[in-house]
Formats: sequence, structure tokens, C-alpha cells
Amino acid sequence: MTVETTLDPRPASPAESLRDLCGGAVHLAGDPGYDTARMPWNVAVDQRPAAVAFPRNAQDVVDLVRAAAAAGLRVAAQATGHGAGPLADQPLHDVVLIRTNGMSAVSVDPDARTARVEGGALWQDVVEAAAPHGLAAMHGSSPDVAVSGYTLGGGLSWYARKLGLATNQVTAVEIVTADGSLVRATEHSHRSLFWALRGGGGNFGVVTAIEFRLHPIPDVYAGMLLWDRERAPEVVRAWAEWTRTAPDEVTTSLRVLSFPPLPELPPFLSGRQLVVIDGAVLSEDASAEALLAPLRALAPEMDTFARVPSASLTRLHMDPEGPTPGVAATTVLEALPEEAIETFLGEVGPGSTTSLLAAELRQLGGALARRDPDGGALSHLEGAFAGFFVAIAATPEMAEQGRADGQALVEALRPWANGRSVLNFAENETDASTAYDRGSWERLRAVRAAVDPDGLFAANHPVPQERRPA
Repeated sequence: MTVETTLDPRPASPAESLRDLCGGAVHLAGDPGYDTARMPWNVAVDQRPAAVAFPRNAQDVVDLVRAAAAAGLRVAAQATGHGAGPLADQPLHDVVLIRTNGMSAVSVDPDARTARVEGGALWQDVVEAAAPHGLAAMHGSSPDVAVSGYTLGGGLSWYARKLGLATNQVTAVEIVTADGSLVRATEHSHRSLFWALRGGGGNFGVVTAIEFRLHPIPDVYAGMLLWDRERAPEVVRAWAEWTRTAPDEVTTSLRVLSFPPLPELPPFLSGRQLVVIDGAVLSEDASAEALLAPLRALAPEMDTFARVPSASLTRLHMDPEGPTPGVAATTVLEALPEEAIETFLGEVGPGSTTSLLAAELRQLGGALARRDPDGGALSHLEGAFAGFFVAIAATPEMAEQGRADGQALVEALRPWANGRSVLNFAENETDASTAYDRGSWERLRAVRAAVDPDGLFAANHPVPQERRPA
């Protein structure tokens, strides 16, 4: 009797050794749950790692990092995947993507005015936990962005011009490093690593928890001013002039918006082209109203600026929540003179047919421009405005047009750009060195070489190891 044996000619994937980790919440390419597991928040991004794992706790992360290293695989950490594009631009065939969104616990110490959050916690959860104590966090403009990625990359909050970058409010980071150790980095222990983590991104390990300072800001004078896009020439000029003398207590942004006619949008947005100024003023009502008077003199059709609970600021910017397809381009401007304003308006102002949903100029300066002597790798930002230009990418054709229009605006504004980058805004592969001064960049490379000498970790914006003598 002859028994025929059919052999599978495909070699076993190195990631097979990870299958039993995280209670079985590991998905390999070809598995039924793989496509869902690999999907980032920006669903226009196609990331295809060797495996996707969902740890439940820090020990799961330790086990994953050790197993990946033993299998000859690399590791990338991701909570929500808001800025997943730069990672997906890299080869991921040998990468285990560790999705930390299942680790989301938040605790607040109201007496110490600090918060401790796990590696996948969202800003909205932090804000809601801090608010009953009259405390505010240095969150960004989106409620469903994860604390870890935002904070490791810098973090621009509505209080940024007064309080600086969110990353420099961090007091401790618990992280699994390349040797599989869970360490606690603070100003007193693992000091070089602590410095690098504050602004150096995901190059140094997988964050399992972060601790940071909260601020006694129970309420704030905040809101938006809205006009039809036909008013953009006078509004943009007035705002640009106004920002030149605005005090540090003010952080604002200006956006030219073009909304498709969608029934789920409120009538004041659906199908309209608009110009919007929004932001927050950390001062008493009378001084805030006096400060905003020149902008209000332009007679906006909507004015929501008022004293509001600080917890409401997570939705002030109307950023989309939930998985969304988008493409974007970004730049940093040294100034916004008349020639730059004319160029900006020529690309996105009245009469423009741009596909961009939003062309945003976010106000920098103030505390952001001053080097924080106790800060980390990203202690300050050089420049007057950060530009972020985003388009809906519901189809490949829309994505292609959106990229083209975003890049066209970046190129048009290049004469006023300073060559720097805000990496949290970078949705495409970017030279990470452009985010740092030369000394900080070289120090980052040295720390990477010390804590991850074999390049185990893949990050959105890679910091290469310092070259070693032959």
C-alpha cells in the first residue's frame, strides 16, 4: 500500500513562533483576522506587517519583543495609527506590529496634578478623568488620538504657546527596550533614554505607560470664528497681522475649508467653502475679549468664543473621529508676509478648485519657540506657523489628487519655509533630522545606538544609529 504525502512547499513564517502570545491575539498574514488587525485609523494607509499583536499588559509586550528578536523580526508600536503613513512607506515584511490600544487605563493624582496612562490610552479618556479635579491635559485637536504617539513626537496643544510642547510635561516613561527589559525612564534613572523619548518618537522601544503633569485649567476662553471663503483675503491678512503681537496666552489656527455636500454634516458646513479661526485664550474674559476684538470686527457669521470647560477643547477643531481615509502634506513657515498670503490664497482661496478639505496654518511662537532647558530631544519649535494640508482619500483617484494639491501648496510656500518639520503632522516619509537642531539629532543617534544597537525597532520617523568606528 502506498501512502501519498503532500508537503506544503511554503517555508514556515518566522512569525509563527509568536502565535500563542497575548492569549492568542496575534494575527499573521493570511489569517482571517489579519486585514482587520492591520488597519490603522487612517484607512487610506495600506500597512502589511509580518504579524499584528494585541498585548493586554506590559508583560505581553516584554514577551512579544523577546520573541520577535529571537525570530529575527523587527518591532513597531502603534496605538491608533493616526500617522501610519510613514511607517507603511517602509518595508514591513519582517515587522511585528504591536497594537497597544488594548492597554488603555488612565489614572489621575489630583494632589500631585499628574496622570499615568497606559500605552494605548486616548486623549479623550485623559481629559474626562482630569476634568472633575479642575485639571487639564496638554492634548491636541483630536479626541481619539493616542497619548503615546502624540507625546513621543512632541505634541501641539491649545495651550502650547503658553506652556510649550506636551512632550516636555512628561515625568516618566515605562518602556520595553530592545533587550526585552521593562524600564522606567525619568530624570533620575535612564536619563539619556528619558531625554530621547521626549520628542524622539518610537525609535527606542514600546511604551507601556507614560506619566505627565496636568495643569489647573478648569475652564478657558475658547471657540471659533467662521466666514464664507469669499472673505478669506481679508480674514487671512487680518489674522496674520494679529498673530505678530498676540501674547503667549493665545494659541490659534486658521483653516480654509472645503466641505463636500454630505447629509451627516451640519448645514453650516455641508457643501460649503469657509475660512475658520479657532483657538484658546488663557486669560480673563475681559482681556480675552479685548484681544479678539480686531478679529471680531470682521463680522464673522458664527462666533462661538466664550468661557467654556477646558474638557470641551478636544472637539473644538471638529477633527473627524473614527477611521477616516486621508492624505496630507506639511510645512513650517518662518513668516507669513504679504507675498506668502497671496500665494496661499491663490492655491486655496476664493475661486480655487483645490481638492484639499483643509489648508491649515497653526500658530507657533511663544513658549514653543523658547528652548526648554529641562526639555527633551524636542525642546522647542523653530518657525512662526505649521502648515497642515489634508484631503479626503476615499478612492485611489482622490488620494492621488489630494497628494498633488497638498504638495503643490507646500511647493508654492517654499520661499517662506524654514526647512524644519513637525513630525506629528508628517503623513509621508520625512527626513527626521529636519525636526531637530544638529546637536540634538546627533545625540538622538547616539542614544539609539546605545539602546537599540541592532535596529530592532521600526518607527514612523527613523533615527538611524550613530556610525561607529570601523
